[in-house]
Order: sequence, then C-alpha cells, then structure tokens
Amino acid sequence: MPEPHQFLHPQNWKKPKGFANGIVAEGRVVFLAGQIGWNAEQKFDSTDFVVQARQALANIVALVAEAGGGPEHITRLTWFVTDKKDYLSRLRELGDAYRAVMGKHFPTMTLVQVVALVEDFGQGRNRSHRRGAASMRRA
Repeated sequence: MPEPHQFLHPQNWKKPKGFANGIVAEGRVVFLAGQIGWNAEQKFDSTDFVVQARQALANIVALVAEAGGGPEHITRLTWFVTDKKDYLSRLRELGDAYRAVMGKHFPTMTLVQVVALVEDFGQGRNRSHRRGAASMRRA
C-alpha cells in the first residue's frame, strides 16, 4: 500500500528514529483534542506511564477512525510528559506500545515536558503521563 503522505528528509540529514521531520499531506483535515490515557468511560485503568501512553494512542486512533482514517493518516503527534527521565528510561517499552497501536507509521512528533496536566491520575503518583495532540490529513 503506498504511503498517503510525502515524508520530507534532506539527503544529507541523519535518519530520524521514531518520528519524521516533515510531511506533505493533502485532503481532509481533522483536529483532535489532547488525548490522555483513560478509557472510553474516562477512567484510568492504570497509573503506569506506558499503559497510559498506549491507551492515549488507542484513543487517538479511535477518533481518527471516526473520520474514516487510520494511523497512517496521522501527520503529527505532540507528547506532553511530566517526567522526562521516566520517559527516557522507558523508551523500549514505550516503542513496543507505540508500534502495537500505530504500527510502523512515525509522523512528525514533538515532546514537551510540563509541570503538570489538568487531569488527576488517581493515586497521586508523580509519574510521567502522556497526552497526545494529533493532526490527521486524509486524501
């Protein structure tokens, strides 16, 4: 299946790992609110960072599906984490969770460390949490 977008990568640049530096897309534009790691009932099944990240990605994919798209149509993800060290120490697990939901599609991505998120995460653990903002373009 051909890629729905053109990925931008200058020849003399080192290949990015797990993201794209740029994408050209055409067609419909869908805007999503930031998604967090809670289920359809807006309840957290876990306080674990990777479990919540996987759920947030699944939430994003479910919303994109409502517009007739799939993970391959997502052009941008913005990650907000409260603990950069926790994020970096769990990259392998996070990558496994990411690929389980998104496959091998790596859109443009930005990671931002923030002091806190608005939502309470149950037991008050000071753990990294992921919130995604996604943009999708579908031809």
